[in-house]
Amino acid sequence: MSQDTATLDRRYKSAAPKWSDRMRVLGYYDAYLGFLSHLPLGDRTGKRVIDIGAGTGAMAEAWVAVNGTPEKLVLLDPSKAMLAKAEATLNGRGVRADYRVESLNDDTAGQFDVLLGAHVIEHFADPTRALRHMRRLARPGAHLWLSVSKPHWCSTLIWLQWRHRTFRRPELNEMLEAAGFAVEHPYSFPAGPPSRTSFGVVARAI
Repeated sequence: MSQDTATLDRRYKSAAPKWSDRMRVLGYYDAYLGFLSHLPLGDRTGKRVIDIGAGTGAMAEAWVAVNGTPEKLVLLDPSKAMLAKAEATLNGRGVRADYRVESLNDDTAGQFDVLLGAHVIEHFADPTRALRHMRRLARPGAHLWLSVSKPHWCSTLIWLQWRHRTFRRPELNEMLEAAGFAVEHPYSFPAGPPSRTSFGVVARAI
């Protein structure tokens, strides 16, 4: 990732207690609900789902709210503190998942029908390489639902804390194609901070 692991871990641990509530107040959970429900059901089904860089689990929680609990749900994040909050949230919904305190690896290669990524590739020194790694987690035809930071003065305020990257759509599309994904559905968040800081895309593993 673009920051050293120890620094990120300290920042995640400090942010974790209030992160979920803060994201809800700013409208990100509702934004994920809209993003994950904007396509016909046939484009949203998947028995095996992984949330990469899950944080406190907002995108995984939104997926379950829209589509129900999948047969297999994995939340992957390097922060133990963040995943503990995600587990508490999903347990409150009666959802059991596999929580993995780790970064991307090859242990789960080719297992997943759906990959979720909410503001995760921004933190990698080589985002295209990270997307290639995500592709290895996906079976052919699987879908990646990606929410990504875009240039805006609001994103600059976020950068002061997280030192993350921002992307424009053409750049992201090129990276996705280089990683083995076909871009299928662009998405624009309609309102609030998510509309100023982020955009979405659905891509298929080829």
